[in-house]
Amino acid sequence: MNYWLFKSEPSVFSFEALKAKGKAGTQWDGVRNYAARNNMKAMQIGDLGFFYHSNEGLNIVGIAEVCALAHPDTTSDDPRWECVDIRAVRDVPTPPTLEQVKANPKLADMALVRLGRLSVQPVTPAEWKEVCRMGGLTPAP
Repeated sequence: MNYWLFKSEPSVFSFEALKAKGKAGTQWDGVRNYAARNNMKAMQIGDLGFFYHSNEGLNIVGIAEVCALAHPDTTSDDPRWECVDIRAVRDVPTPPTLEQVKANPKLADMALVRLGRLSVQPVTPAEWKEVCRMGGLTPAP
């Protein structure tokens, strides 16, 4: 299993909106960055990802699961753009803030710290475990 982080502005699409989509989930569309697209192309069904509220909140609020492999993004006519489908798994009880993540030396190399603008990021197993611990998810899902 691989781990990821999905970033979204809550006023555009929040974790609450993802939860409202139910078990079917929704496509993670509109991504127009090659690195983020390539990350989605590497995803497998069942991979887990943190759901991060960017710009407003600046915290990791939930966990999502990849429920469909990369496929054409229906919001684009350009076949180069692909996306996966994700669904909500659970809330993070104590959402770690960006400030807390940046202050944690165990997370100094995390993409969220180094590549702040990348909307779909890889997360290492060690980073996953540490963020889960910070968020009150022990043991990590």
